[in-house]
Amino acid sequence: MEQRQGTVEAVEMSIAFPDCKFWNDRRVLITGHTGFKGAWLTLWLNRMGAKVTGIGLPPNTVPNLFELTDLVTLCDSRFCDIRDAVALAAHVRAAEPEVVFHLAAQPLVRASYREPLATFAANVMGTANLLDALRGSETRVAVMITTDKVYRNNEWPWPYREEDALGGHDPYSASKAACEIVIDSYRKAFLAEQGVAVASARAGNVIGGGDWSEDRLIPDAVRAWQSGSMLHIRRPDGVRPWQHVLEPLAGYLVLAQQLWADADLSGAYNFGPPTDEAVPVREVIELARTAYGSVEVQYGNGSEGPHEAGRLVLEIAKAKQQLGFQPRLSLAEAVQRTMEWYKAQHSGADVRRLCEEDIAAYEAVL
Repeated sequence: MEQRQGTVEAVEMSIAFPDCKFWNDRRVLITGHTGFKGAWLTLWLNRMGAKVTGIGLPPNTVPNLFELTDLVTLCDSRFCDIRDAVALAAHVRAAEPEVVFHLAAQPLVRASYREPLATFAANVMGTANLLDALRGSETRVAVMITTDKVYRNNEWPWPYREEDALGGHDPYSASKAACEIVIDSYRKAFLAEQGVAVASARAGNVIGGGDWSEDRLIPDAVRAWQSGSMLHIRRPDGVRPWQHVLEPLAGYLVLAQQLWADADLSGAYNFGPPTDEAVPVREVIELARTAYGSVEVQYGNGSEGPHEAGRLVLEIAKAKQQLGFQPRLSLAEAVQRTMEWYKAQHSGADVRRLCEEDIAAYEAVL
């Protein structure tokens, strides 16, 4: 087996954070604004005074964060399938964005087994369509969101670094690895020479209030516990880099700010927790169960369902050293905030207020 160091020590540096002055009055395009992360990002940018245009499909879950926060009142919301290159390009031209965040995707591993062609079409060609729409535009920065699952998973004990080999067993992971190649090609062949700084952001597993997607750990737990059902966990020993949703979003914002100042920072960046906070599913669920109250959990033996990686940990030293960004919340804090959000929402609290309070609390930590 190849020998390598497990982690990289970060040098001393000032800590970067999202800058309201930078984002105020900035024209920003978000693809996937109707999704979980996209809705949170739209709320945060609106809070900082940005002029946000959102492009995405109508929300596909009930409930969903887009509707519960009445997000249509906070941005120029446009429904468009990113697989439609002509329509997408027209929306991009109309928005005239200075900064682009690309989050629109088919984001689920198990769904990709059911619909592999749709997954590749949305994730690979949708990304290519957006990048092609930026050719000849006045856009200055594009942050393309992929995933921690772009790496060829060797089930080794070390965290994955940005220069490690790409790969993907399942169609979702493979499609996102392919996106990285498309992003790199468009950066080198077209966008760099016209002055667009392009980076890809590879984020770990995200938790936080407002996610009701299928086959995701915390949403599945919340649905089971709120209905009084038994929660069944298929793969309790799978290790992932868990983080609160505001952590990678803060990283994306800082990345865009730094790219605006220095296009030479273009490239790929991991965003996740410290390596020692990448823990098994079982530990996350036990933290969530404690935060939620007395509830039942049934653990499987890890043999159910299609193939999924057993261990996935990210090295985040590059984001620390080159961007000055590092995560702020411990895993316990992330889980506690998430479960408190869902309990409050279930009790009838205003969802936009819950999100704004979480953002304000996170900004105070920064």
